[in-house]
Amino acid sequence: MIVVLAVMLASALAASVGSAATVDVIAIDGPIGPVTQTVIEDAVRAAEDKGAEALIIELDTPGGLMSTTKKITQTILNANVPVVVYVFPQGASATSAGVFILMSAHFAVMAPGTNTGAAHPVMLEGKMDSVMGVKSESDAAANIRALALRRGRNAEWAERAVRKSESITADAAVDSHVVDFVARNIDDLLDSLQGRTTTLPRGDVTLNTAGANVVRTEMTWREKILSVLTNPNIAYILMSIGWLGIMMELYHPGAIFPGVVGAICLILGFYSLQTLPINYAGLSLIGLAILLFILELKIVSHGLLTIGGAIAMIIGSVMLIDSTEPGARISLTVILAMVGTVVAFFMLAMALALKARSRRPATGFEGLIGQVGTAAEAFDATGQIRVAGEYWQAKTTVPVQSGARVEIIDKQGMVLIVKPVS
Repeated sequence: MIVVLAVMLASALAASVGSAATVDVIAIDGPIGPVTQTVIEDAVRAAEDKGAEALIIELDTPGGLMSTTKKITQTILNANVPVVVYVFPQGASATSAGVFILMSAHFAVMAPGTNTGAAHPVMLEGKMDSVMGVKSESDAAANIRALALRRGRNAEWAERAVRKSESITADAAVDSHVVDFVARNIDDLLDSLQGRTTTLPRGDVTLNTAGANVVRTEMTWREKILSVLTNPNIAYILMSIGWLGIMMELYHPGAIFPGVVGAICLILGFYSLQTLPINYAGLSLIGLAILLFILELKIVSHGLLTIGGAIAMIIGSVMLIDSTEPGARISLTVILAMVGTVVAFFMLAMALALKARSRRPATGFEGLIGQVGTAAEAFDATGQIRVAGEYWQAKTTVPVQSGARVEIIDKQGMVLIVKPVS
């Protein structure tokens, strides 16, 4: 009897453990890009498939691509699992595109010492023309207002975050009904979510998160690599190294290593760029810069083509990524460093080319001019001399003794003009 009771108790305990709620957690740390979209979509799908109680997104981002952000917010709005966006850890922020993701969540939560806001769209130079500025601002304001109203949050503040770049701290965000509450850590978050209700496409659900099993999902090695490659700075560096390696291989055939490295970097760079919003005018300017650098090696322009190429490359690099988000564009420091490297490479190549052009020919008749030979016989006008191990017909206006040293000063057809060396 005791044994039976023990077995029943063990089974009950196992059942209770097995039925404990599961909460999935993913961390998004950095700019919002195509890889971020993939990670969040996969996490939502996995949480839905396993019947997780909720999906928590730990968010710390300076912003990112608005096209990608819109797809992420659509994924969250249509998710069949409660999505909690948690601005974490302390000191983190969800600015610019991060505000849109925060507003779209079923539950918006912030850790102490965090902030959100500053969602005003800006161009690469920080300015827009009046028409584009109004259009971009109005679209972003309407989008974030719709998200806030959908979740019952402060739509007026959300619109000010876009139109006036307003930011807010965690405690103030709770007081202003921008987010739902503040949580110190994951355990505090799960306790605060307990019993809260939200609406999913499949209907209303009440969360049972107290004591839930927390399952953290890390990015796969493939996603980590793609995340690095889709960084605009990395894409730009790969492209620059790629075509520099190809150019070095063309100028020094047979070196192999620069060509192989250049080809690999170029392919990776093209992959990176195809995941980013490219401005083809900027790409064309970079192509023009490369052409001007190459022409500098062929045409003596006293550095004018190099200066033009450097200016075209800087402007093209600034224009290359067509994004309004600071975190999704190329750093000016990276641009200046790469342009400086490229200019230094072509200046060195130009110096070597000029040195080669000014070097005295070492072969043919031109290579014999200035060399010193020995008279094979005595002669007053014409005779034979020996130079560079060969016998040549020579002509002189000064008598030459046999064995005397003579300098080649010119040529007439196949005859060398010589003079005695004193």
